[in-house]
This record gives sequence, structure tokens and C-alpha cells, in this order.
Amino acid sequence: MARKKREWYAGARYHIMCRGNHKNDLFLDKKDYQVYLNILKHVKKKLEYELYCYCFMTNHVHMVIETEKIHIGTIMKRINMIYSIYFNKKYNLIGHLFQDRYRSELIRDDRYMVEASRYIHLNPVKANIVKNPEDYRWSSYKSIIGLSEEKIINSQRILSYFKAVRNKESYREFVESAIKE
Repeated sequence: MARKKREWYAGARYHIMCRGNHKNDLFLDKKDYQVYLNILKHVKKKLEYELYCYCFMTNHVHMVIETEKIHIGTIMKRINMIYSIYFNKKYNLIGHLFQDRYRSELIRDDRYMVEASRYIHLNPVKANIVKNPEDYRWSSYKSIIGLSEEKIINSQRILSYFKAVRNKESYREFVESAIKE
């Protein structure tokens, strides 16, 4: 049975999730995380997309991506194919690295955009890896709140939903208000 074709149009925004096959780890050391980030940068130059936020967990990846000219399937196929080749070669493996194809949720409104970004940035906190989201290295959270240099993301889209005078502080308050003590 054929899979349902993903909805796509110029300017479509997606909450993307890629999980390791059988929930296995996608990242086994720090270099693996860095390679995935470098692949995002490389593919971004070739296929032009906007990355608004991300979080790389050990066995899955979350991202918010907007596409203008290239179908999301083409972008994700390229990212995951390049990383799979790298990973399988490095660890002398064969077969599928990712479980099925990536999952995507079309972001249809601004509320879902900010909620998705909060959910993504709180993943390491909810998994009890860190107490505060800014302590997790493999996330865009620190870049969005201004604690590290922006290298790959476009934080202005998410920050535009908060008061211009204190948008970084307001976003931080929004995200961290969901942390349960």
C-alpha cells in the first residue's frame, strides 16, 4: 500500500522528528552530534530551507523547518541519507539507521509554532538529562535566548511572537514556565 503524500507548499513549516531504528541511538559520541549539525548546514546551502529550532537527543531528533522552493521530503531525504552513510561507515554497520521515514506535523498557526519550539527545547529536561534547557549542548535554545552565537538557526521567527523589547527574555520565561518542579 502506498504511503500518503505529505502536504507541501511554498512557505510550509514543519515540526520534524526522526527516530533511530528500533529506538536505537543515532548519536554515540560528541562527534556524531557535530556531524549531524554540519550536515544540516551543508544541506541548507544546497537546498535552501530555514531552520528555526532543533534538539538532538540520543535516539531522536526534533526540528522546526520551513521550506520555500524545495519539498520537505527532498530535504529530509538528503539530510538523513548523508548522516546514515556517515554513521554506518564509522561504526561498520549496514541497514537502516532511522525508523521508517521521518515524522512531520504541518505547523498551520503561530500558536503551534511557539508550542512546538517549547516542546523541542524541553525534551532534555523532560528526559531528566539536564535540569535547565540552556544546559543541554545539542539544542538551539541557547542561541534563541542569546547565550550563544547563532550559527545555523533563524531565531527571529520564533522571537517575533514575543515583545520586541524583551523578546529573548520573554521566550525564556515562556519555555521555562512549563518546567515542573
